[in-house]
Amino acid sequence: MTLSRLFGILSAIVAALFCASLLIGPAGFGIGDSISALIRGDGEAVTLVMREIRLPRALLAVMVGVSLGLSGAALQGFLRNPLAEPGLIGVTSSAALGAVIALQTGFAASFALALPISALIGALVSVLLLLLLAGPRGGSLTLILAGIAISALAGAFLSLVLNLSPNPFAVSEIVFWMLGSLSDRSFDHVMIALPVMMLGWTLLASLGRGLDALTLGQDAAASMGIHLGRLRLRMVVGVAASVGAATAVAGAIGFVGLVVPHILRRYVGARPGALLPASALGGAAMVLAADIAVRLILPDRDLKLGVLMAIIGAPLFLHLIYKTRRQMT
Repeated sequence: MTLSRLFGILSAIVAALFCASLLIGPAGFGIGDSISALIRGDGEAVTLVMREIRLPRALLAVMVGVSLGLSGAALQGFLRNPLAEPGLIGVTSSAALGAVIALQTGFAASFALALPISALIGALVSVLLLLLLAGPRGGSLTLILAGIAISALAGAFLSLVLNLSPNPFAVSEIVFWMLGSLSDRSFDHVMIALPVMMLGWTLLASLGRGLDALTLGQDAAASMGIHLGRLRLRMVVGVAASVGAATAVAGAIGFVGLVVPHILRRYVGARPGALLPASALGGAAMVLAADIAVRLILPDRDLKLGVLMAIIGAPLFLHLIYKTRRQMT
């Protein structure tokens, strides 16, 4: 399959799922009424649902999927490790810690965007710590170890906050937020996450040539004019911006950045540079499909997106591991 055909198929899938996300929901509006309300604003109630509830939710699903898929492909290409995923460098857990502190202290109730802003601050702090611990010349192993340490530290503080919380309602709110969801999101969430995500996407999209060169080894990449320190800095900041903003608006959603590059790698000839845009589109499709599914499965029980992604992603990843092992024997 050629790259242009692959990108065309993935783009068509994303477009179809985006339209389905706009048209599917518990309100039960007709397709014609929904489209008319979205475009022309016909019908006050229908217009409110389409423009203020479903449209920002669908946009956030695309944004979160692009961020997670692109970040996973970039990390796997840079570390040359197919098991790498966005949570490896501690950004997800640090962003979650920032949000949890905001919920526990009551800062999240002070204004509508206090929660995502706190999560973004947590992600920023983790990046600064990561760069400080890894050092300007640290290799891939140092980066991984620093990320694991930050992730473990953030996880410990998360557990401490939950353990010492005197308010059971705050604990319940924290736990449900950490499960990950796109419900009850507005254009305010889109506007606060989009600039940060676009910064991350721009940095990660620029890594293609460097990641392709890294497949030949660090020495070969350096001889081809690739500055490994700058490449690593762009990768770390790009992943932090993308995943931090995604976690800030949607909570912790796993497996997208791990599974999507695995699925698509064979179709791009195992080229990390080509895998970046493919994984971005694949991630958007996966999150859109999962978000549609949570509305259709137990619609009255508020099934969380992160829970469904884990239920789907873990068996899918095990299947990919099994197939890889069979191909190697």
